[in-house]
Amino acid sequence: MRLVIFDCDGTLVDSQHMIVKAMDMAFVAEGYPSPKRDAVLSIIGLSLPEAMQSLRQENSDAANSALCESYRKAFFELRSHSDNEQPLFDGAEETLRKLAARDDIVLGIATGKSQRGVRSFCEMHGFESYFATIQTADDAPSKPHPAMIDQAMRETGIDSARTLMIGDTIFDMSMARNANVKGLGVTWGYHPAQDLEKAGADWLCSEFSELLEIISAFSTEQELAG
Repeated sequence: MRLVIFDCDGTLVDSQHMIVKAMDMAFVAEGYPSPKRDAVLSIIGLSLPEAMQSLRQENSDAANSALCESYRKAFFELRSHSDNEQPLFDGAEETLRKLAARDDIVLGIATGKSQRGVRSFCEMHGFESYFATIQTADDAPSKPHPAMIDQAMRETGIDSARTLMIGDTIFDMSMARNANVKGLGVTWGYHPAQDLEKAGADWLCSEFSELLEIISAFSTEQELAG
């Protein structure tokens, strides 16, 4: 069996508009200037406390906690309106369906979202039965700490040699490296391809059809090694 772990935002779903809008609402609610869009995109993938600290460049726990709570409220409010959609990237649904149907692949998620956010995402798109392990900001330290991947491997009983992390940010690739697993960087997300490569990506791909080919190559490589 191979464990294939997906990041969520920027990898499976294009949630940038919601995230940027919710971040703007949170900062305004707490009396701070709105962060620039590029700055917000650069921290997607981190857990909320780390993201807020990075955006504010301050270590005030109280202020960052208030921002986190305002962000959660803003995101929940935005998500309740049907005009604020978070569309899947082209090819994501078909790819997940094909992988979920394979008997040699176990799917997982590792994300800076909360468990509630991931459950909502899965219910929205009909993915409830696809993922054997879901690791979130509620369960582990923020990326690039390897805990999310380590916990996913323990839950599924699959070792690091047979585990692949797929994501769109340097935090995903660094987390993969820290967990001693292979990292596949996708270039349709929020961090540039050259940054993913510098962060240790073993492969880069620009579309989901290419991703399937890399996963098959990874599986074949592990069969030969085993």
